[in-house]
Amino acid sequence: MKSKIFLQLIIFCFACFVGLASAAEKINPKEAEAWANQKGRALLDAFSLQDLKSKYAKLDEMFLNDVDLDYIGKFVVGKYWRQMSKEQQARYIPLFKRYSLSLYKGFPLNFDFDIDFKVTNVKTEKNYTDINTLITLDGEPQNTQNQNSFLVSFRVHKVDGKLKIIDLKLAESSLILSYRGRFYEMIRELDDEMEWFLEDLENITVSAEQQNQMKLEQQNF
Repeated sequence: MKSKIFLQLIIFCFACFVGLASAAEKINPKEAEAWANQKGRALLDAFSLQDLKSKYAKLDEMFLNDVDLDYIGKFVVGKYWRQMSKEQQARYIPLFKRYSLSLYKGFPLNFDFDIDFKVTNVKTEKNYTDINTLITLDGEPQNTQNQNSFLVSFRVHKVDGKLKIIDLKLAESSLILSYRGRFYEMIRELDDEMEWFLEDLENITVSAEQQNQMKLEQQNF
């Protein structure tokens, strides 16, 4: 059960942390490791917050500061971006940001067990750096044989002097591909009509935002 909940957390809370390396700057491996440790600890601190409003605010801040949502939004619609009019593109990007921030709030973010992580390896390529981590539950020994351990790889690049996550991998599964597949399926089901897609995305986002607001109101009672 713990494993299932934890995988939900990883997949959906970091679902926004996907993208594609563009014009990137060179990354020092030590810089990448230090960044990963800092962001990982900040994330665990956010999860430990009891007040839901404070938790959402901290996680939203991390998403907006550490992810290039403008680029990601374009990537997940891929070829369909060129089919949008300028007006539709202008509506889509802020809508995608709202969708992204509302998505993770639909899953449990409180845990009755400890979560810890360790950076195990940093590998730098030309346009990106892979940061491999071992995440464990309940503070158990950090080794890959532990059934409560999960290997997670974060791909980052540097743009304008800032490191940003551009992909997340669990085993061989890449979220960058799964999310493009999800959006492509939505668009195809609507006969490639981008206006209908924007309307559906707006409805999905508004519904999620309303449900998240209800959670906040319920906590105050």
